[in-house]
Amino acid sequence: MAEQNVVLNNLTFELHIQNSEIELRITQLAKLLAKGHSNANPLFISVLNGSFIFAADLLRQLDFACEIEFVKVSSYAGTQSTREVKQVLGLSKSIENRTVIILEDIIDSGLTMDFLLCDLARFKPKQIEICTLLLKPEALKVKLPVNYIGFEVANDFLVGYGLDYDGHGRNLPHIYKAV
Repeated sequence: MAEQNVVLNNLTFELHIQNSEIELRITQLAKLLAKGHSNANPLFISVLNGSFIFAADLLRQLDFACEIEFVKVSSYAGTQSTREVKQVLGLSKSIENRTVIILEDIIDSGLTMDFLLCDLARFKPKQIEICTLLLKPEALKVKLPVNYIGFEVANDFLVGYGLDYDGHGRNLPHIYKAV
């Protein structure tokens, strides 16, 4: 049984999504991805830091040829989006004429993903799709073509399963929300 509450940097969080629910949904997402991409050798692009756990768990369930790369972009300070997106670490592989699937832990305002879509488009991929573990529809500031969604969540501040609060809580196996 998961702890009902955790405290990080003097902020209390309550259990929101248990790891067993996350694992089940990732299995379902893997099956959906296999239907559409098992013959495409897609390139998955994991957005660091938050999506590394989601990406690892998802890719282990894929039974078709694929590759993975990592990019790092940031737009958060504490519990708030800075609304300023900065690309920190870029791609090392060509994505020209490739099927690209961006793996994200959470889409909040959508500004980071919008920036990333525009940035990747200049490298002429065949197609770009988005797969996110969490989507906050109420928080979106831009319209995004999100192809695969693990869970739609309210506009709460979340930690765990890769999500952090000032670097803390990524290692929690469940997802918690601030109370």
